Amino acid sequence: MGTLDGILVAGAVALLFVISYVFGRHEKDTEDFFLGGRRIPWIVACLSFVATEISALALVGMPHTAFTENWRWIQFLIGLALARLIVAFLFIPAFYKYECTSIYEFLGHRFGRATQYTGSIYFLVTRLIASGVRLYATCMAVGLILGWPLGATLVLFTVVSILFIAFGGIKALVWTGAYQAIFFILSGVLVAGFLIQHIDGGLTSALQTAHEAGRLSTFNFAFNLNDANTFWAGVAGGLFTGLVSFGADQEMVQRLLTVKTRRSSQKTILATIVLVLPVYWLYLLIGTLLYVFYSRHPELAQPAELKTIFPHFACTMLPAGLKGLVLGSIILASVDSPLNSLTTSFVRDIYRPLIRKEATERHYLMVSRIGVVVFGLILAGIAAACAPVQNILWFAFQILALTGGPMLGIFLLGLLTPSKANLTNIPAMLISTAVCTTLLLSINQGRLDLGWTWLIVIGTAVTIAAGHLLSLCFPKQFP
Repeated sequence: MGTLDGILVAGAVALLFVISYVFGRHEKDTEDFFLGGRRIPWIVACLSFVATEISALALVGMPHTAFTENWRWIQFLIGLALARLIVAFLFIPAFYKYECTSIYEFLGHRFGRATQYTGSIYFLVTRLIASGVRLYATCMAVGLILGWPLGATLVLFTVVSILFIAFGGIKALVWTGAYQAIFFILSGVLVAGFLIQHIDGGLTSALQTAHEAGRLSTFNFAFNLNDANTFWAGVAGGLFTGLVSFGADQEMVQRLLTVKTRRSSQKTILATIVLVLPVYWLYLLIGTLLYVFYSRHPELAQPAELKTIFPHFACTMLPAGLKGLVLGSIILASVDSPLNSLTTSFVRDIYRPLIRKEATERHYLMVSRIGVVVFGLILAGIAAACAPVQNILWFAFQILALTGGPMLGIFLLGLLTPSKANLTNIPAMLISTAVCTTLLLSINQGRLDLGWTWLIVIGTAVTIAAGHLLSLCFPKQFP
């Protein structure tokens, strides 16, 4: 990096800590630490939601997907948009009705503590693994640009995230998320502009070349359950993944609960449809432009692992200043980590009801900050173990396919049925996980010809069916 790049990156990170101090210096209790006192403006929560959804995983993974494959990811995005509509009018009213801090408290109100504990544990495991992959994507990209080993970048990001979130809580995350979203868009537009300027014939010629190579293929309406890239599989996978991520995942929903009213929360998530889809499209376009750029310049070396194509291009081709913006975007995307939501679920769903029922808010706030440190260290360990992963974007969603179905299924059981089951919900979720794990292993080993995007649909259906049948077989359950 040049001096200008260093200044830009240092300034971007320094501003994070300024925002953390300004908005987080008056943390009095866990209500402030976890929800910001429900005083966050809806537009700020909206931008933060977008930044959290995009993350470093998308900033690095989307260009790689478009570079090596096509634009059929958009089919998945359509499903994500539909999921937002359902979450706005089905999930959010229930969370505000029960005044949830952790959304798994809803499961406690509807079914009982056992279901709440299980839902929280599923979230902790799922979010730790998925966020570990996301952190790895960040450290891989930053390490490539800076020439640092993975271990050094992991230490840097872990320390920055822990200090930033342990002090500022959710208010720091939400306000910096708005700043991060603007940073992502600006750097993406400038990189796309740079590529267009350095491709003969500009955007029109680049898109023509990409079209002829099949890199702009977007929709596949063939009805084939064995293909994960059809329109039907993409929309179904996106819909159910979106319902899990936006309705049953504390990390995303927590942003929606920082605003004062149910109506404001609904407005927040609906507005993200307009904001996030163009950003996804922008980074898909960057991947396509990278494909055209390198195909027209075969003399330029490509990275040994194509999953690093975007950071490799930033490192070797971008001028001073623009390189710093890209690096700053990736760093900012990593700092918007799940540490606060992980701690929220642990303290509200497990520590407070199971370990220390009667304590002061000061004690719970201290435990929350300790939790940020512990979860930060666990995330670093998981990220270090992700080096063998090739397609990091799809790997993260495959992990979600194993546990997302059970999580979503149990929420839908509570939202759509009058079921009063509690203890039988636990084996229902475990059965669903076992089924999806078996199916995914069979798919990856070539023994089953089924698109993996259907797994989360299957997992949801199995959870609802098993939960309903078990509740009929064992009607007497204590809460």
